[in-house]
Amino acid sequence: MAHTIHVDVVSAEEQIYSGEAEFVVLPGEAGELGIYPRHTPLITRIKPGTVRIKPDGGGAEELIFVAGGILEVQPRVVTVLADTAIRGHDLDEAKALEAQKRAQEAMHDRTGKMEYAKAAAELAEAAAQIAAIRKLRQQKR
Repeated sequence: MAHTIHVDVVSAEEQIYSGEAEFVVLPGEAGELGIYPRHTPLITRIKPGTVRIKPDGGGAEELIFVAGGILEVQPRVVTVLADTAIRGHDLDEAKALEAQKRAQEAMHDRTGKMEYAKAAAELAEAAAQIAAIRKLRQQKR
């Protein structure tokens, strides 16, 4: 019997993924995290980026873009509570590139520290979304 871990990825709008997996990789606050079955319990913030889920029984990895959130790990359950979550195949590169351009312009035209911080966060999110799209494209090859 293969060892698996149950994975749930949810956003404020909907449940994005629920199922058994061999492992999960995602962007933690301090760097990329790899979660396998029987992982030590953990709660941490996650950064914008790609959640990679290797489903039980093989098959292609599931890619899900998250715009930040919270990760909870228990020995047999991983829960990703994402601020925003988008399935890899639903990502729109044109929208992401436009968001990146707007964020870069906002950083140059800022009038205060808060506006700069908001623009920097939007830029990081757009860049992570573009990286997720490119990763998905490589996976399809």
